[in-house]
Amino acid sequence: MGIVAWILFGLIAGALAKLIMPGKDPGGCLVTMLIGLAGAVIGGFLGTEVFDWGRVTGFDIRSFGIAIAGAILLLLVYRILLWRR
Repeated sequence: MGIVAWILFGLIAGALAKLIMPGKDPGGCLVTMLIGLAGAVIGGFLGTEVFDWGRVTGFDIRSFGIAIAGAILLLLVYRILLWRR
């Protein structure tokens, strides 16, 4: 996948993570995209290296689910860190 495809993939994963976990978060669309991108990286790393689910080579339902799960995890950590401040 090209970089533009990964950015769009991250934006969609971040937006779906925000839909699953609604709430007041600062940052808007840019933070949503960054959370989605980072969540896709975290989810991909955890899925391939920790849980040994196999390499993610392109866009499919499994990689999309992994990206959304990673974005939800990152959003949860983000909210916990903001809540403590």
